[in-house]
Amino acid sequence: MHMKKWFLFLALATIVSAPAFAQDKQGVVLTVAGERVTLEEFENIFRKNNRDTVITRQALEEYMEMFINFKLKVRAAKDMGMDTVAKFRNELAGYRAQLARPYMNDDAMLGELVKQAYERKKEEIRASHILIKCDPGAAPADTLNAFNRIRQLRERIMNGEDFGAVALESSEDPSAKSNSGDLGYFTVFQMVYPFEEAAYNTQAGQVSQPIRTRYGYHLVKVVDRRPARGEILVAHIMVKDRKDESGAQVGEQKIQEIYQKLLAGEKFEELASKYSEDGSTSKKGGELPWFGTNKMVMEFEDAAFSLRNNGDFSQPFRTSYGWHIVKRLDYRGIPSFEDTEREIRSKVSKDSRAEVTRASFIQKLKKEYNFSYHPEVLKPIAAKADTTVFSGNLIVKKKDLTKVLLSIHGQNYLVQDFTKALSAKKNTKSKLNPSDFVMAEAAAFAEEQLLKYEDSRLERKHNAFRLLMNEYRDGILLFELTEQKVWSRAVKDTAGLRAFFEANTDKFMWPERLDAVIYTCASADIAKKARVMIAAGTDRSEIASKINEGTQLNIEIQEGVFTREDKDVLAAMEWKKGLSPNITQNGQVFIVYVKEVLAPSPKKFSEAKGMATSEYQNYLEQQWIGELRSTYSFSINKDVLYTIR
Repeated sequence: MHMKKWFLFLALATIVSAPAFAQDKQGVVLTVAGERVTLEEFENIFRKNNRDTVITRQALEEYMEMFINFKLKVRAAKDMGMDTVAKFRNELAGYRAQLARPYMNDDAMLGELVKQAYERKKEEIRASHILIKCDPGAAPADTLNAFNRIRQLRERIMNGEDFGAVALESSEDPSAKSNSGDLGYFTVFQMVYPFEEAAYNTQAGQVSQPIRTRYGYHLVKVVDRRPARGEILVAHIMVKDRKDESGAQVGEQKIQEIYQKLLAGEKFEELASKYSEDGSTSKKGGELPWFGTNKMVMEFEDAAFSLRNNGDFSQPFRTSYGWHIVKRLDYRGIPSFEDTEREIRSKVSKDSRAEVTRASFIQKLKKEYNFSYHPEVLKPIAAKADTTVFSGNLIVKKKDLTKVLLSIHGQNYLVQDFTKALSAKKNTKSKLNPSDFVMAEAAAFAEEQLLKYEDSRLERKHNAFRLLMNEYRDGILLFELTEQKVWSRAVKDTAGLRAFFEANTDKFMWPERLDAVIYTCASADIAKKARVMIAAGTDRSEIASKINEGTQLNIEIQEGVFTREDKDVLAAMEWKKGLSPNITQNGQVFIVYVKEVLAPSPKKFSEAKGMATSEYQNYLEQQWIGELRSTYSFSINKDVLYTIR
C-alpha cells in the first residue's frame, strides 16, 4: 500500500473509538529495536482497519508485515529526534485538544440533547425572523439599546403590524430586503441552537419573545409546522437556461422537446444520458444523491417531494441553475433512533448545545474531585482594584498571596496562582468595573483549572483515549518523515525522477488510440442525412447547424484523440481508417470518421510526469523499507498474535 494512503487510512480509522476487550491484552506481540508493542495496541489498530475481514493466520501475518514497516519508520523518526521539535509537539497538542473533546462533557446531558434533537428531526418549521445586531462582547449600554429596539418592534407586531413589513423596514439581516425575513423550512441543526429552541417552542402563527444569539437579538415568527419530509432519491434532466443569437429561449425549447419524448414513452434514463447538461449525473441516468429539506433550492425540493409514486416525473420547471425535469426513484422517512443516534450525537457534540453539556460536566467534576472555591479571600483585594487590572496588574499584599483560592482533589491553588494567570492577560477588553472583572476572572480561572485537571488525567481514566493518542503520535511522525524520504524527494529530485522514467518507459505507454470525429445522431434518419453531408465534405459546423435547425437534439459532433474507454461506441466498432457503418447504442446512432489509428506508443515525460512521480515514490519507499529492515532488529511473537480471533 502506498505510504500516504496508509497514513490517511490510519488517521481516519483512529477517529473511531477503540473497542473494549475483556481479556488481558498486555502480552508482547512485537518487538522493534528493543521497543515492545503489546497485543492491545496491535489488535486495536488491526480491528479498526479490518472490520469486515475474516480473521485468519494469513490475514494477521500480512497485516503484521505492514505494521512492522509502520513501526520501523516511526522508530527512525524518533532516532532523528523528530518527536522533540516544537512543530511536532504543537501539532500533537492540537490533535489532542480535538480528540479530548468527547471525553470533556456530561454524557447523561448529552444523551438528553441527542434525544431532543431526534424528536425535532421529525418536524420542519417554516419561520420568519427579525434581527437587531448585537455582538457578544457589546457594552451593556449597547446591549440594552439593542434589546429595547427588538422589544419595541415586537410591540408593534403585537399591536397588529405585519411581521414581514416590519422585517423589511427594520431587520438588520441583509437578506430581509429580498425575503422580508422568511427563512423557509428548516429542521434541527440548521440554525444556531438558541434560535432553534425559540422556533420549536413557538406555536404556528405566534411570535417569540426576544432571543439572544451570537448575532444579536431576534424575533421569530413561526409560519408553519409540518411533519418532516424525509429524504428522496430522484433523477433529473437539466438544461441550461440560455438564448441563441436571435434571443430565442433555446434552453426552454430543448427541455420541452425532451418532455414530449417522455410523454411519448421514451425512457427517462436514456433521455438523461443523451441530453442532460448536468455532466455529474447524466452518465448515471440523471440520478442525484439522497436529499432532504434545505439541501436543494426550494423550487427543486418542492417539485421532487410533490411526486407521490416512484416512477412519477414532473413537468419542466425552472430554477436558478436552469430547466429541470425530475423523476422520483425512491423515498425514505425519518430513520429510527438507533440507526441515526451516532450521527446525531456527533452533531450535538459540535453544536452550540455543547455549552449546555459543558456546564453540567463542570458540576459533576466538582463533586468527583471534592472541589472547593473561596472567593471571599479575593473580595477585599478586588474592591481595591483599579483600571490597571485590565492590563493584568492586580496589587496583592504578600500575606494574601499564599491564601488558598480553590482546591481540586486535595491540590490547592493559591491567590498567587490566579494573579500569575491574570498578569499573562494583557490589555483585556471588558465592560465590567475593575472589582467585578477580578471576581469574574477568578471564577473563570477556577473552572479552567478544574477542566485542566480532568484533561491531565484522560490517559489514565480512559484506555481508548490513551491508545488513540499513541496512534496519532506515531502517525504524525510517520507523515513527517515520509514527506522527507519519499513524497517531497520524488518531487524535488528531478534528475532521479527523469532517470527512473527513462529506465521504465514500458510502464508509461499510450494504448492504441483513434484520431477521430464522432457523430451522435438521434435516429437512423438523422444519421442518413449526416452521412450524405459527411461524404460531400460539408464542414462540421455546417452539418450541425443544418441538422439541428429548430432543435438542439438531432446531432452532436466531437473531434479528438480517444481511447477505447473514452466512448462506449469505440469498443463496439472495428478500428480502421475511414467512415464507420452506423452503430446503434442506447437509442442513438453513431457514425465515426477515423482519421488515423494510433499504435501504442511511449508517453513523453511531460505526459506521464504525474504517474511517473507516483511510481517513483513507490520505488523510493520500497528502497527505504529495505534499509530500515536491515538497520533495525524486530521479532514477532506469533503465539500471542494468533490469539486474535
